[in-house]
Amino acid sequence: MLHPPAHFVLGVVLVVAAVAIRSASANRLVRRRLWLTIALLVAYTALNAVLMWSSAAAAVEPRLRSIEHLLLALALVNGAVFVAVNPLRADRVPDHFPSILQDAIVVGVFIVVATFVFEEKLLTTSAVGAVVIGFALQDTLGNAFAGLAIQIDKPFHVGDWVRVAGFEGRVHEITWRATKLRTKPGNLVVLPNNAVSKEAITNYSEPAVATRIEFEVGVSYLCPPNDAKAAIHEALDRAPGVLRAPAPDVLLVDFADSAIVYRARFWISDFDRDEAIRDEVRSAVYYTFRRRQIEIPWPIRVNYSRQDRPEDTPEQRARRVEILRALDLFAALDQTELERLAGPRERLFADREVIVRQGEPGRSMFVIVDGAARVTVEPGRHEVARLDRGAYFGEMSLLTGDARSATVTAAGDCRVLEITDDELRPVAEAKPAIVEQLGEVALRRRQQLDQTRESAARAGTGAETPLTLAGRIRRFSADPPRPLITAAQG
Repeated sequence: MLHPPAHFVLGVVLVVAAVAIRSASANRLVRRRLWLTIALLVAYTALNAVLMWSSAAAAVEPRLRSIEHLLLALALVNGAVFVAVNPLRADRVPDHFPSILQDAIVVGVFIVVATFVFEEKLLTTSAVGAVVIGFALQDTLGNAFAGLAIQIDKPFHVGDWVRVAGFEGRVHEITWRATKLRTKPGNLVVLPNNAVSKEAITNYSEPAVATRIEFEVGVSYLCPPNDAKAAIHEALDRAPGVLRAPAPDVLLVDFADSAIVYRARFWISDFDRDEAIRDEVRSAVYYTFRRRQIEIPWPIRVNYSRQDRPEDTPEQRARRVEILRALDLFAALDQTELERLAGPRERLFADREVIVRQGEPGRSMFVIVDGAARVTVEPGRHEVARLDRGAYFGEMSLLTGDARSATVTAAGDCRVLEITDDELRPVAEAKPAIVEQLGEVALRRRQQLDQTRESAARAGTGAETPLTLAGRIRRFSADPPRPLITAAQG
């Protein structure tokens, strides 16, 4: 056992060592915690000096020796834990050992050492005293243990943007008692750790820095969805705060009372600027819509006067007439007959939407007014043709009443003019050559489709018997549901 002078020398040596370690360390946490170690060691050394040179202290020497032991134990445990756990040459705290957890280790080790090594019965407090202290410090202890749990579980770190207990802000500090948030207006919100541990926590900075936000905008029912989505994507590309990866997307979410509602979802790298980036996106959407002449409707509760655009204008009908006039099939028709076929049967189909499906019955043909379409045949959905503006299809079903021989799908938004047998019959009665031309075209296309199917299936299906002109033409005064022409057995 060390003699009093040896205790004094040990205290001086430990003080010098602690000062040297503190001076050499670049870690602010270690430097701050070593101040406590140095203070405890100075107190330990001073107490030894009193015991050596003061005769008055002899009467209470046993008690002073107990205090001496506790001072030395706490100083050594505090210094050893913080020096061993933290990097001395780097100013950071290990992720697995936050400062609050290091404090807990120091307290736990000190209690064990003081009780079982120095035999200072710190754990023999009376049951009544323990109950009184427990009730008096229940909130404080609850916050302390909750703070320790937060540091161990790490639902957030200092610097993260979080939402907890109805407050949203950046984590400024996590202490034994409370978690401090700095809100966007600059206010400091102090939340007791006990309350934080009971609330749902939204961490906008984890698991990745990028955060997805969204906004909604209403668009007029007159604007096709693909046009509206393209305009919103253009606006998102122009907003500087929107990340390009992950890519943004636009969803049609509601057919509301006065508008079709679209939701734009996009990613940002700095949640601190979410409101400013939303402003950028909304402004870009407004100007993009103005350039593209897309209307953001007034709320339905506002009464305003407007003149609705007719569904079929003379300009649209004239454009369809010109498209029909350019086709060899209808070149012999006069203006009145062309206008009859160009009636208000214009249909709009979205990208990849099926216009006609192979195998389904049909009593009409189609002429593409705007856009393009793809023709595919089974088996294998093999593409056999791509049709552009002015092309036509479906004439075989119109003439013979057969099922559709191929599937035609819109390639982008596509507008088509549908011509039914009821509309063609009066024209064909006056100009029988129209049926003759349609029959020849239909026969050629059917033969091409049969060859394509044979190639796709790698098996012969047999050639269709050629149709004679006499077999195609029927009397147009017959019952309308019957086909315009039939196949004659040759």
